Amino acid sequence: MRRASSRLLSHLLQPPTKASYYIVLRDSTSYFSPLAAATTTTVTTNDQSLSHKSLTHLNSCSKTPSFLFFSPKTSQNLNTLVDPNGQNVSKMSSRQRKIKERSQIEEAFESAESADDMLEAFKDMEASFDERELGLACLKMGLKLDQEGEDPEKALSFAQRALKIMDDDQNNSNKSSLPLAMTLQLLGSASYSLNKFNDSLGYLNRANRVLSKIEQEGSCSANDIRPVLHAVQFELYNTKTAMGRREEAIGNLRKSLEIKEMTLEEDSRELGKANRDVAEAYVAVLNFKEALPFCLKAMEINKMQLGHNSVEVAHDRRLLGVIYTGLEEHEKALEQNQLSQRVLKNWGCSSDLLRAEIDAANMQIALGRYDEAINTLKGVVQQTDKESEDRALVFISMAKALCNQEKFADSKRCLEIACGILDKKESSSPLNVAEAFMEISMQYETMNEFETAISLLKRTMAMLEKLPQEQHSVGGVSARIGWLLLLTGKVEEAIPYLEDAAERLKESFGSKHFGVGYVYNNLGAAYLELDRPQSAAQMFAYAKDIMDVSLGPHHADSIEACQNLSKAYAAMGSYPLAINFQEKVVESWEGHGPSAQDELKEAIRVLEQLKSKARGSSSDSLMKALPLSRDSEGLSGRNLKSRVSVKDR
Repeated sequence: MRRASSRLLSHLLQPPTKASYYIVLRDSTSYFSPLAAATTTTVTTNDQSLSHKSLTHLNSCSKTPSFLFFSPKTSQNLNTLVDPNGQNVSKMSSRQRKIKERSQIEEAFESAESADDMLEAFKDMEASFDERELGLACLKMGLKLDQEGEDPEKALSFAQRALKIMDDDQNNSNKSSLPLAMTLQLLGSASYSLNKFNDSLGYLNRANRVLSKIEQEGSCSANDIRPVLHAVQFELYNTKTAMGRREEAIGNLRKSLEIKEMTLEEDSRELGKANRDVAEAYVAVLNFKEALPFCLKAMEINKMQLGHNSVEVAHDRRLLGVIYTGLEEHEKALEQNQLSQRVLKNWGCSSDLLRAEIDAANMQIALGRYDEAINTLKGVVQQTDKESEDRALVFISMAKALCNQEKFADSKRCLEIACGILDKKESSSPLNVAEAFMEISMQYETMNEFETAISLLKRTMAMLEKLPQEQHSVGGVSARIGWLLLLTGKVEEAIPYLEDAAERLKESFGSKHFGVGYVYNNLGAAYLELDRPQSAAQMFAYAKDIMDVSLGPHHADSIEACQNLSKAYAAMGSYPLAINFQEKVVESWEGHGPSAQDELKEAIRVLEQLKSKARGSSSDSLMKALPLSRDSEGLSGRNLKSRVSVKDR
């Protein structure tokens, strides 16, 4: 099931961009602009010398700290400084000129459209304002740089500067202000862009706490909080995904979707995209059942907004095909693929159409229609460039079809062609090449070419280790290398790979993920092979605990872990414990009914064998405990001599 869909994921799941949540934040950035936040002063000729811009748009956040804006001296009513009789005119003119200059500098910063123009205006602000007055300007400058994405280091420096100004403020209300939350979100985003994922996670978690406190206090309206909260949740999803914590990350992505659902129209296109994002995230962790309703919702919205024959609906159908493949509903998958191809062909989307045709061939292979798949691929290969990645993918799928027909020589030739193309793409597309090598290694494994499979996986692991966002994948590859080494009898070489895989997968997916359970199960088998039953029992116990939680105690793999634990205790001579776990194995297989009769018979046979050994062990222990008479000592000696003589003979 998973092989049929693994290569489709890399072509469907693109890393989320910042654009989507910056659209949500676009309106809220004016909230934090220096001009909007500051008191704007205008020189006039009437009796009221200064008029102040209203701050009504900030009334919903009464605790917004004044230090983020500008000096209280600037915002006080300066009417008292005007001499109605015309006295002290020169003094007033100097002060007014200074106020006017500051106002013009602010306006230049506010009206600047490009990052370069904003930076020039910001330099003028630095010359005219104190550092403590530049908090919001630093924030807005950092947001602009982060949105453009060209200089994350500079965006980070502005965000750090803004945070320092806010943290240095003595006003305790700043500890739960919206500008502070937005600054922390910016720090998280910039750190993510620089692959500083731990830093990013720390800033974003703090932002989340600040926003929670604001909500509890009711100091801001929900409409003000939601854009920032959405940005924080979306960035948490990006960061946790990059750290390999994909399942945990999906929770943040779903929260960001919930915020959009509260903010946008029920059938808005943005909601369609957000639902598809969640579906793709579930597909990435092979949770096809959870992915299905989100994909169907996305397609429903896109049909309503764009029509049945739109490119977006075609993309939804292609994703739906992957989901149905994962659910082993291959006929449904192929149906969605064909509908998608029809639309893509009408719109002239040649690249997407070509990938969809390769997908269709893989679905035909999953259905056992190998000749049909080969004919499909023969047509596709004519449309590809000689040295393109698409051509390599065609030959990988062709090899799979031929392998299923047991035409191993032809299959190997196709894989060699694919590897020849991919070798030249390693530096430019390391992730795509790594994913292709994983697929190729599985095919060599199917043909019992284990050494070649292991060699390819080691190359894959070396490529992925250089990609900070793929450390979770490194754990999976390490686990597979360890398993293949164990399978080929290289037990001592397997153990370091399995131990490394266990640590990486725990860090990425959590200690109770079923993948960690499988690794511990293999580690237990390795230790048992090396006659280390105590270590084996410990690993099997870990595996059983994890699988009982993640898969349920009656899942076949959970039962196997329990069986292995019984075996380890038997190897230690702890027969009561071995019998106890073997009885649980028998009970679990009984719950499977007629479909597991063979497994049940074998489990009962092993149980009886253990009971027999336990009785023998008890008799031996009893004999050792009893005092021996002289006759029995002589008998014992004769028996010993007899055994020795038999052995000698």
